[in-house]
Amino acid sequence: MKPTISPVGDCAISIDFGQVIDPKINRHIRQIIEQIKDLQLDGIIELVPTYCALLVQYDAMVYSYSDICRILEPTLQESVTDSANELVTIVEIPTVYGGEFGPDLGFVASYNHLSEAEVVSIHSGTDYLVYMLGFIPGFTYLGGMDPRIATPRLSSPRTLIPAGSVGIAGEQTGTYPSDSPGGWQIIGRTPVTMYDMSKEQAALLQAGDYVRYVSIDENEFHRVKSLGMEYIPSIYEIESGDLRGYK
Repeated sequence: MKPTISPVGDCAISIDFGQVIDPKINRHIRQIIEQIKDLQLDGIIELVPTYCALLVQYDAMVYSYSDICRILEPTLQESVTDSANELVTIVEIPTVYGGEFGPDLGFVASYNHLSEAEVVSIHSGTDYLVYMLGFIPGFTYLGGMDPRIATPRLSSPRTLIPAGSVGIAGEQTGTYPSDSPGGWQIIGRTPVTMYDMSKEQAALLQAGDYVRYVSIDENEFHRVKSLGMEYIPSIYEIESGDLRGYK
């Protein structure tokens, strides 16, 4: 569908693509971001992608609402580039599942009439698209989780979930980048630092990346944890057609 533009306050616009969560829409949003960056416009403050929209924040002393619409309208007319051989970034997140690290793994398994091993195999067998970041800095909203392990949120949220916890809520999955309250079903934990304010790019993951959870044991968890900031997760590119669970 053709995107629509609407004002958000007096210094931002929302470019909306409907209400559907879809990899093609997300790819279109990311392409528009790159096209806007290529324009090298003074006064563009921030570009914030969401599931099916793009927020463009601009300096109201430089552009009016009609100005920004006129400038960006031609960009919205361009078609989405075919992604048949698109290179995408994979970030491997080592994760220990179950036990004290994943207290809700048993419930997720029983709710879906699966064994815990089957839940782990399904969860770690898919490459998840990072649609957007939000809720708290560095928290990723991932798409593509297998509905066979979809599980409702906790009836009563926990007041503290440890940083690195991997959770499921409905048909979504994601990783808590810092200690936080939360209501997701926690099935595992990664020792990788997901958000580090001392770095220029504080969040390990960016919208458009893909996450590949890699099952590890408790000994490997503690080994990686002991390395702290010195540990660098595997990050590499593959063709989109080679993604696991790719649609």
